[in-house]
Amino acid sequence: MQTRHFAQLIFLSALWGASFPLIRIASPAFGPWGLAGLRCALAAVVLAVIMRVMNERWPVRAAWPRLAVLSVLTIAAPFLLFNYAALSLPAGYSAILNATAPLFSMLGAAAMGDERLTRRRLAGCALGFAGVALLVRLGPVAVETKVVLAALACTLASASYGVGAILMKRATLTQQPLGASAVAHVGATVVLLLPTAVTAPSMRPTTAAVLTVLLLGMVTSGLMYWISMRLMREIPATAATSSALMIPLFGVTWGALFLDEPVTSGMLPGALLVLAATVLITGFNPLRPRRG
Repeated sequence: MQTRHFAQLIFLSALWGASFPLIRIASPAFGPWGLAGLRCALAAVVLAVIMRVMNERWPVRAAWPRLAVLSVLTIAAPFLLFNYAALSLPAGYSAILNATAPLFSMLGAAAMGDERLTRRRLAGCALGFAGVALLVRLGPVAVETKVVLAALACTLASASYGVGAILMKRATLTQQPLGASAVAHVGATVVLLLPTAVTAPSMRPTTAAVLTVLLLGMVTSGLMYWISMRLMREIPATAATSSALMIPLFGVTWGALFLDEPVTSGMLPGALLVLAATVLITGFNPLRPRRG
């Protein structure tokens, strides 16, 4: 993996790390279905505008059914599940459970024959989970039915992301990342259109919630999904999803900088473990001379 690829992973992690606190703000105001639908619609509009400006063609119609599957696994389902979880779980819990996505991606890619399951990658996942545990101090949460269901929702969302990343990788081999991203968000918008419309009367938007939805839809969904697909065109799916391991690190950082949250003593060793895990999974080594 080249340095620019690793830098892009860090960039994606930094922005996606901010999405969990944003979801905590917006989900109670718009509801899980409404937030997911609005977020997808905004992303679809942004990507369509970019395509228009760049004069890029939409994928051929024959490719749309496969991209529709991609939209469900990597957009509609995870958005809805994380929105539901945000009603009961702190953002830190969701970020930690999201860090399991590389494991699901690694196992799925190995099962489908797309990638090899190596000891290095298994060690990277184990090391990453250890680092995440140090980075985010979880306060006591009562073990109630809604908490268990929310944690299960986060795990299912991460599994959907992980398995969907394999299909994203395959899609980049035949489609342009921008067009595929746009179609995927159009498909997710269509899937969520009716539930969003049905739940619209119960929405209670605030100024903060509206601004949050705009950020989630235009930046962390549309633009970041496109960047992620462009990156995935050049690196393995497992390596691309390893950015999830760094998301809790940035969640702690954003909280310290903008919410004046205390930095725990486990932050530095946790950060080092997470970065080491990402190196193991991606194979990135800045000291290794480049070939060719």
